Amino acid sequence: MNFTLIIPARYGSTRFPGKPLASIAGKPMIQHVYERASLAKGLANIVVATDDERIRAVVEGFGGKVVMTNPDAATGTDRINEAIAKLGLPDDEIIINLQGDQPLVDPISIEQLIALFKKHPGEFEMATLAYQITNSKDIDDPMQVKVVFDNQHHALYFSRSRIPFGRDTRDYPVYKHIGMYAYTSRFIQEFATLPHGNLEQLEKLEQLRALEHGHKIKIAISAFNSQEVDTPEDVKKCEARLAVD
Repeated sequence: MNFTLIIPARYGSTRFPGKPLASIAGKPMIQHVYERASLAKGLANIVVATDDERIRAVVEGFGGKVVMTNPDAATGTDRINEAIAKLGLPDDEIIINLQGDQPLVDPISIEQLIALFKKHPGEFEMATLAYQITNSKDIDDPMQVKVVFDNQHHALYFSRSRIPFGRDTRDYPVYKHIGMYAYTSRFIQEFATLPHGNLEQLEKLEQLRALEHGHKIKIAISAFNSQEVDTPEDVKKCEARLAVD
């Protein structure tokens, strides 16, 4: 069972143009992501999938691997699907999709996804992470996606709203979805052909497409939150975290 980690990195972010190249503590963000992923055990390969020559130059400059993809790719998953074809990866290759805006990702979280596929071969073709929210402000923040799951840790739903909603209490755990995925190469190719779902379009959450079409998503509970970078202000938060670490 081989594991390839692919980092989709698009230059043209609406809220933060050039985000993968934003400097965080003296290094471009994409380098932080790549180097932290490199610390995870069990990966056969790490590749950045990008549409921009500037990103390519930076990644190759620090010794990383790059595959160029179509700038018109609608989503990061579409970019990964194209990268899989260009890399010639087999259908049973396990692909880990690590977003290029997670410069503080913990390598253990990546290893958790690897362990899920090794422990439950053939049970599912897609997996992701959840983290129990400790900051109460995050629970009702629509930028923090929440997830609920069944007793076997299969996802039931993802939402930007508080889920579950306690009618009579607020004293219960709420889980944030950590936007890192693992799936078979075969599943990604199938996923790319599925029609967009109604729930997906309402919530603007791509992973709901899998649930709407009846596919299982296995959840691992991570002990580590991940600071995504969506705005320039988030860069300062990352730098503050790095200074403490």
